[in-house]
Amino acid sequence: MKAYQLGAQTGLSSLTPVTRPDPVAGPGEAVLKVRYVSLNNRDLQILEGRYGAKKPEDRVPFSEGIGEVVALGEGATGIAVGDRAVLSHFIAWGDGPFDMRYFGADVGITQDGWMAEYLKVPASALVRVPESLADEQAAALAAATLTAWHAVAEVGQVKAGDLVVALGTGGVAMAALQIAKANGAFVAITSSSDEKLEQARKAGADFTVNYSKNPDWAAELMKQTGGRGADIVVETGGQHTLPQSINACAVNARIVIVGAGSADGPLPNYGAIIGKNLVIKGIAAGSRGMLVRLLRAMEANPFSPMVDRVFGFDEAVAACEYLKSGSHLGKVLIRVS
Repeated sequence: MKAYQLGAQTGLSSLTPVTRPDPVAGPGEAVLKVRYVSLNNRDLQILEGRYGAKKPEDRVPFSEGIGEVVALGEGATGIAVGDRAVLSHFIAWGDGPFDMRYFGADVGITQDGWMAEYLKVPASALVRVPESLADEQAAALAAATLTAWHAVAEVGQVKAGDLVVALGTGGVAMAALQIAKANGAFVAITSSSDEKLEQARKAGADFTVNYSKNPDWAAELMKQTGGRGADIVVETGGQHTLPQSINACAVNARIVIVGAGSADGPLPNYGAIIGKNLVIKGIAAGSRGMLVRLLRAMEANPFSPMVDRVFGFDEAVAACEYLKSGSHLGKVLIRVS
């Protein structure tokens, strides 16, 4: 099969095309014929050697995609040949609270990922994709959209009338917008691009703030909302944006920290965390159970990930470069088959 491997992890150009034997399903395993791969920021960090220790150079990267089940090993249940399927990249996390041990079985990190014509995984980790979802929509579900679901629905406990603030216009933020709106909430989006903010408004955002023009974007948001403040903040920026996120909160708000963001700097606004009784919770993607609940919600109240651009299999490096440029609104995909 055709595949890519991480290589030296000195930059995006380290991504190296290779040819490998097709995987064979062992006991309890499934082999997927990969249709689409969806890119995430951590994929770029890995290629640049900025995501923990360097991985084996022959590791097949990327943690999100969709495929068709083409083979099942002995004892594999819960899925059938011919089903389209996705899976959380933490393949051992079935449901319930997160545990550090789940980092030990992470698709694209500790084992081969989606950037190949075929992917072998435990059949028990797979979730069948409903017929109502197209491949391109489903490809971007199991990392960014699942993370947004975890943040807004599972931790944030969103309800109708809440104000949800999502930072930026990447895959997590735009998924958070859709999930919040599907639950009857108001949504505010921040960006440095007026063009992207206009697209966010067309996608349903009720409030938008250009933080380049309004460096104190929390104050501007409070002005726009009549001082009500956010009930849920999907915080993707890290410590440099966390002070503003805290200032943008109403009492009893929930700030959900997503991704590594900018990890440098001392913890800010400590007194406000206590004074406002905030819950600030770091999360790591989501479980299989969360993915099942997300798909049920999408069937009941249809929405789907926003896809910005689709690249060909031979354009994998160009796809990574486009994601790093920040020009995208929503998800960047690679078509495999």
